[in-house]
Amino acid sequence: MNESELKNKPDNWEKNLLENLALSSLREQRRARSWGIFFKTLIFIYLFIVLFAALGWIEEGTVRLPDNHTALIELKGVIAADTMSSADKIITSLHAAFKDKNTKGVVLRINSPGGSPVQAGYINDEIRRLRIKYPEIPLYAVISDICASGGYYVAVAADKIFVDKASLVGSIGALMDGFGFSGTLEKLGVERRLLTSGESKGFLDPFSPLDPAQKKYAESLLKEIHEQFITVVKQGRGERLKDHPEIFSGVVWTGEKSIELGVADALGSTEYVAREIIQAETLVDYSPREGFSDFFSRQRFGQTMMEFLSGSEWFLR
Repeated sequence: MNESELKNKPDNWEKNLLENLALSSLREQRRARSWGIFFKTLIFIYLFIVLFAALGWIEEGTVRLPDNHTALIELKGVIAADTMSSADKIITSLHAAFKDKNTKGVVLRINSPGGSPVQAGYINDEIRRLRIKYPEIPLYAVISDICASGGYYVAVAADKIFVDKASLVGSIGALMDGFGFSGTLEKLGVERRLLTSGESKGFLDPFSPLDPAQKKYAESLLKEIHEQFITVVKQGRGERLKDHPEIFSGVVWTGEKSIELGVADALGSTEYVAREIIQAETLVDYSPREGFSDFFSRQRFGQTMMEFLSGSEWFLR
């Protein structure tokens, strides 16, 4: 080995060592990054599973129990076309409950202040149809906190209505509510320009003074819907309903008072009805589940405000 090679040997050795160290460090970083991505992916999947389970997208107990059971359907909140208590969703649950050969009885647990008379009417009609189609399967309404107006419109289709002594029941009536901003516009110096192709096209416009003729017509509509509600209640409750001057006045009663008036039948919880009345203590939940599209299709604030400002809305409450 010549002198030149001896001089270069330490440099080559140091260079190789540094290269090996750099390559080892790079491999370790890649390995650490790969494991990091792997664990982050697992955590992400786990969180989504937890979210889906919490929202009911992963349904517990999808395999029906082989023995007889009581089918439970929750009707919660406002009854409207775009809610979890819409007619489409509740009726779908009713069909599944009645078609299950192991269903011995159905409990419709209601906690609703009311809502659309159309949606409530659809549900009432379908309950009565299913009771005729499946005469061996009873359906009982169980009221928790409140069952008012549209909620009660649905409940009267049941074979019996069970309440808690402190439940709020009734409000048999209809309303149309809105706001008038005409005076506010004047104070702000804003001129309202409403152009229509018909004299009633701007019916109850919130930015125009209340027209006496339109008010009278709106009251006639409310009266007609109220009469429809009264007919449905009488049809559902029959002779159980007491002759009382406030029955159809729109007031609400406690559960105990509603039993006295024949508006409800007895005190009882969901578990009590399943165990003692239907005699099938096992509960299987057929309630509507919030889907992925429902979760991400909330109304935008601007759209909600436009509906709020656009005028009146029909409600049974």
